[in-house]
Amino acid sequence: MDTYSFLRHFADSWMLILMTALFVGVVVYAFRPGSGKLQDEAANSIFRNEKRPAAEAARNYKEA
Repeated sequence: MDTYSFLRHFADSWMLILMTALFVGVVVYAFRPGSGKLQDEAANSIFRNEKRPAAEAARNYKEA
């Protein structure tokens, strides 16, 4: 069996199973019960310094 046939067989069988398992794992990780707080924090992070800029960002802006 040459290399091309081996890699094609591997991609058609085992890699398909591996990619499906990886997708299911990512979906389960994203929708697990404890991740709601982290997702809400990430979604609202752009509004964290709405009234004034963050101190570190202001210092970096002055230095540049």
